[in-house]
Amino acid sequence: MDVILSLPIVSYFAAPMLTSWSTSLNLLFFYMTWSTLVLSHSPLKIELVGTLAVRVVFWLVPSLFFLLFDTLVPSLAESIKLYGWASIPRRNANSLARQALLAIVNLALFTALQAAISIAATSLLKGPLFKTSTTLPLPWQIIKQIFTLYSAREVLTYYIHRYVLHSRGAIAKLHARYAHSRQAAAPYSLMLYADHPLPLMLNRLLPVYLPSLVVRPHLLTYFLFTLLATIEETLSMSGYSVVPGIIMGGITRRTATHYASGGKGNYGAWGLLDWFSGTSVGKDVVQDLQDEAEKHHAKERGRKALDDTGSLVQNGIDGMKKGRKGRKKRSSDE
Repeated sequence: MDVILSLPIVSYFAAPMLTSWSTSLNLLFFYMTWSTLVLSHSPLKIELVGTLAVRVVFWLVPSLFFLLFDTLVPSLAESIKLYGWASIPRRNANSLARQALLAIVNLALFTALQAAISIAATSLLKGPLFKTSTTLPLPWQIIKQIFTLYSAREVLTYYIHRYVLHSRGAIAKLHARYAHSRQAAAPYSLMLYADHPLPLMLNRLLPVYLPSLVVRPHLLTYFLFTLLATIEETLSMSGYSVVPGIIMGGITRRTATHYASGGKGNYGAWGLLDWFSGTSVGKDVVQDLQDEAEKHHAKERGRKALDDTGSLVQNGIDGMKKGRKGRKKRSSDE
């Protein structure tokens, strides 16, 4: 627990809410917290507890909240769910409890497997897998490495999902039995980890962890990448039609279509390789961008029409004022 509370990610985001410190003091507090953490705990412990905390806070807790909302007020949830009533989780306490237990067990297996890989890699490399030092990574370095990690994740997710999880092999059958048990329905966030452990490790752990093993970024960069990927996966699996943002909303809709179609397309995380390979189902990522551009142009046209209308009204008011002044001047002259 002391490691979780001392994680700089938690303290950095909590500090602005609890105090009125300036940005420089927040950065100083962040650096001091991270330095204390690095000097008082092993790199492996920080890595495992940090990633587990990110997944619990940004997947498990929101998923359980979404599940309560969907089951307690289904009539309201139906109105914001892609594919409507079919996407509402079954109101079966035993079934949902087993699914939640499976998801939590899989999360524990994730952590155990990551620990085993990290220990083996550390022994092989004769040092920590991720750069764990008191020196913070530079912003440009963070951006460059996260871009590389996301690109590798997109490639791995697409090809593993398409050619392993939706092929004719044994792993594909396990994936179909656990992850695609519902028909013509969008998923809900708890289903993110409610798959058979073997396809789940290939689908969710490998595309995130393997590129990190190759790039070997600073541990803070890895935490940030894990955090962003976890938030994205949680929202994309929510099945809600009200997820904000053209990119995130498009990912959520394509994920829902993937599940509702029984896995006939939309294999990638961002949809870029689906568009390039012709495996998109429903609207692809390019159509999302085109729709957003049309909306933007429509807003601009609306603003222009509103400005023109306002100008006409203002000109009319100015004309009336000038007319009144002219009449008053003539009456005074008479």
